[in-house]
Amino acid sequence: MRIVFFGSPPFAVTALAALVAAGHDVVGVVTQPDKPAGRGNQLKPPAVKVFAESTGLDVLQPAKVRDGTLAQWLRDRQPDLGVVAAYGRILTQEVLDVPTLGCVNLHASLLPRWRGASPIARAIAAGDSESGVCLMQMDAGLDTGAVLDRVVLAIGADETTPQLEERLANAGAQLLLQRLGDLQAGRLVAVPQPAEGVTFAPPIDKAEGLLDFSRPAQQLHAQLRGLQPWPGGAFASDPAPGEQWKVAVEDLQLGEHKAEPGTIVAIDRQRIWVACGVGSLGLAWLQRPGKNRTPAPDVVRGVRRGVGERLWQAS
Repeated sequence: MRIVFFGSPPFAVTALAALVAAGHDVVGVVTQPDKPAGRGNQLKPPAVKVFAESTGLDVLQPAKVRDGTLAQWLRDRQPDLGVVAAYGRILTQEVLDVPTLGCVNLHASLLPRWRGASPIARAIAAGDSESGVCLMQMDAGLDTGAVLDRVVLAIGADETTPQLEERLANAGAQLLLQRLGDLQAGRLVAVPQPAEGVTFAPPIDKAEGLLDFSRPAQQLHAQLRGLQPWPGGAFASDPAPGEQWKVAVEDLQLGEHKAEPGTIVAIDRQRIWVACGVGSLGLAWLQRPGKNRTPAPDVVRGVRRGVGERLWQAS
């Protein structure tokens, strides 16, 4: 088949690379425009663009998808199928209708749960026990199309968003390659998504990384793992009012200590233990503003806080 690929981040590169390695005829790649990044706000290309250009594929980065330019570019390539993986924009019906077989999407959730831009992070942060990838027939809605097939993966107890994203990307690429022949032959049955169980995964906001120690430790553990690498986790410091101290996800542990939330309940050689609404969190690393990441016991000793004293300033 003649395939046009839509995608932007590293998650999408895995599927595109699999198509290329398997010898499929990728006649064009559509990705997001370059965006400012870093301290200098220099333009940074999407990961899909970098890969596509390295393999000599034709790339389009439309600023808009509704002005007809994208649809005409697709018509010129006469694709049989459009494959979408984390492109980042909703495609119009005009675009979806160009490929003979329409467009399919690899979406990193078990639809209808977690429709939207951040399904992997939302699943982990919500404490879900499993995630997966759905191969769906696209329509003009937000991840509302009928599902052609899916793969289910258990979420590890300590798994972070980057780790699960890599596993889901590989599983999705494999699913796509396995089902392309069936899709072309019309052997896949598109099953409409149920009306029950719909949840949404909007883009992550920086404020969501702020920890509230009055919540159960298990929920904070999930929040910290889900919001990696950005925005990460932080809390309002009681020893240094006005400062937000970052919490590293490495070497976190759950405990059963009971005390007022935000109180230091124990200090050992590797970590400090902070009481939560239920249970406690063992923090191995902390980072103060403008400082390097430092072992948590050293940080609290530096501000002269010990067992029984508050570390967190409740809002």
